Amino acid sequence: MKQFTSVHDVTDINALVAEALQLKQNPYALQQLGKNKTIGLVFLNPSLRTRMSTQKAALNLGMNVMVLNIDKEGWALELQDGAIMNGTTVEHVREAAAVLGQYVDIIGVRSFPGLKNREEDYSETVFNKFVEYCGVPIVSLESATRHPLQSLADLITIEELKTIERPKVVLAWAPHIKPLPQAVPNSFAEWMCKADVDFVIAHPEGYELNTHFTQGATITHNLQEALTDADFVYVKNWSAYEPYGKIIGNHDDWMLTNDMLTRTHNAKIMHCLPVRRNLELSDEILDGPHSVVIHEAGNRVWAAQAVLKQMLESL
Repeated sequence: MKQFTSVHDVTDINALVAEALQLKQNPYALQQLGKNKTIGLVFLNPSLRTRMSTQKAALNLGMNVMVLNIDKEGWALELQDGAIMNGTTVEHVREAAAVLGQYVDIIGVRSFPGLKNREEDYSETVFNKFVEYCGVPIVSLESATRHPLQSLADLITIEELKTIERPKVVLAWAPHIKPLPQAVPNSFAEWMCKADVDFVIAHPEGYELNTHFTQGATITHNLQEALTDADFVYVKNWSAYEPYGKIIGNHDDWMLTNDMLTRTHNAKIMHCLPVRRNLELSDEILDGPHSVVIHEAGNRVWAAQAVLKQMLESL
């Protein structure tokens, strides 16, 4: 595997999930694989789970890890080719990415969307500049439109905890106080549409995702209908795709509660975290027996480790 930016970089998702679960059983068996290899984790935006889990996964494989919070510790980056750099930017991404590629064997990059210009965000300008200039394999730590390490961890969690062969999985929109990116729901939808699950997306009118990511999903505006007989419910807020980056209406009644779960098949509740309690999800769910959000977060290590293993094998 030369890069990991989406499900399309994976030749066999079932095999990748199985490999992650094998690594979970024996995390340190392959430490020689990463010996004298270095991964650089470059963050343009905040991170807790992605940073710590990827760092832990790399260490499990015997790698050295270098972390750069480039938004706080690096020079202000210029992204536009041909720019006259007489403003606030100090270093062009051409040099920054290329230099980082001199120091590491694999680069991970995290860059959120601006939620102002849809064309710019969906062209993945920042991430693709690193791909173009770094000269080494690259793994997405979340980009403007996708979060593949999170989605792989989600699929691992479903595979571990499912009680029937083909579970019903619901992606349920939740309220929030500010517009959030579509990266996590885009990515989750993309992976679920390739997995052996009955996949349903439920959201209020106006929150349709880009259809590029939802081919094969059942889409409804009726949350109660979607929850019926669900085995897993993945709760996540996202802003509108059109008008881009906006919040449309209030929809407080979309926050999941235990009463709503009576329609499900004793569903397990998932969320990528961080979660705003009693806004996106109620305390009673997060602190109750249905929640698997901590288990899911733990699986971020094995998702990253499976991906890094395959990348190291390709070096």
